[in-house]
Amino acid sequence: MARVLVVEDEADLRDILEYNLAQAGHSVEVAATGAEGLRSVRSTPPDLVLLDLMLPDVSGIEVCKTLKKTPATQDVRVIMVTAKSEEIDRVLGFELGVDDYVTKPFSVRELLLRVQAVLRRTDTATVPHSHFGVLRIDRHAHRVWVGEEEVTLTALEFKLLVALFDRKNRVQTRSVLLSDVWGIEAEIMSRTVDTHVKRLREKLGDAGQYIETVRGVGYRFSEFPEAEH
Repeated sequence: MARVLVVEDEADLRDILEYNLAQAGHSVEVAATGAEGLRSVRSTPPDLVLLDLMLPDVSGIEVCKTLKKTPATQDVRVIMVTAKSEEIDRVLGFELGVDDYVTKPFSVRELLLRVQAVLRRTDTATVPHSHFGVLRIDRHAHRVWVGEEEVTLTALEFKLLVALFDRKNRVQTRSVLLSDVWGIEAEIMSRTVDTHVKRLREKLGDAGQYIETVRGVGYRFSEFPEAEH
């Protein structure tokens, strides 16, 4: 299966996660502090890190920042585990490149399903370069080009683009995008999706037309978009 690093300072929860991930067939390592976790990742980068937000030495946010700015570890998948549920924490985490966000208390089954989902997304990204019309995406380097010009996207915008790209010609509702890209289960936040899609289209220029609005439903990535409806 996969190599998973659990960075969690609560010993009981750390043991439970280690046991259940191992039972699911994963190779598991554990760390009780952010510094320990970083040492482990640098030694042998795992496929995925379960990262507690509130650690005794440095915050999970700082650990994530370090992972994402280091070339050798920037592609490691991260699921943030925390007792905090405020939207600002979620948004900040995803802006840094977190792949999912689980709020305590949670069921172990839910967490294992989220781990599987993130690892499946990793599998679909094994081919680093994707081409579509004038658009080119380098998943490993998190870089995007339209024609010969490189476009600078935030981590969240890149994740939104890839989510739409990987589901070409299939309509994605705002609630699905909120769940899969932001990890937010709330219809009232649908304007968040609209705002980011608008910004993404603007940055993509000629390739922005590939992101089609399906009125009253959501968005669809299509090479030949129909008139908005």
